[in-house]
Amino acid sequence: MLPKEQFIELAEKYMDMIFRIAFHYVKNRPEADDITQEVLLKLYNTKKDFENEDHIRHWLMRVTVNCCKKTFLSPWRKTEPLETYADKLSFSTPEHGELFYLTMELPRKYRVAIYLYYYEDCSTEEIARLLHIPKATVATHLHRGRELLRKKLMEVK
Repeated sequence: MLPKEQFIELAEKYMDMIFRIAFHYVKNRPEADDITQEVLLKLYNTKKDFENEDHIRHWLMRVTVNCCKKTFLSPWRKTEPLETYADKLSFSTPEHGELFYLTMELPRKYRVAIYLYYYEDCSTEEIARLLHIPKATVATHLHRGRELLRKKLMEVK
């Protein structure tokens, strides 16, 4: 197990990243909160020796994606409209908010790939490892997601 001080430092540093990945995956704030808590508990209880900061970050991303996938297997899973939380979200510009909502309308496979690539600065190779899909598939998801976003942005303007 990690020393308490190290866990607290890592939890504070990565909690937002874990939540954002989960939220982009499940589109539901309570489930994203639950996934964040579950991932942090796994971090707290892990006996894994991490090589460096990147290793910890990638491990947390992988565990988060796995927890997200697991939630879709639950027969109790509910979805809630994003508008329920719209007033709690804040963006630096109106354009960022518009792009966020358009991205959240994309199918999950495109939305998650775009989020990991643009917001978490993951390479296509890293995304492929995280999602257990071929690198070429990640590139296709990114390309198709960008095309869908481009069409949606054209419709809005």
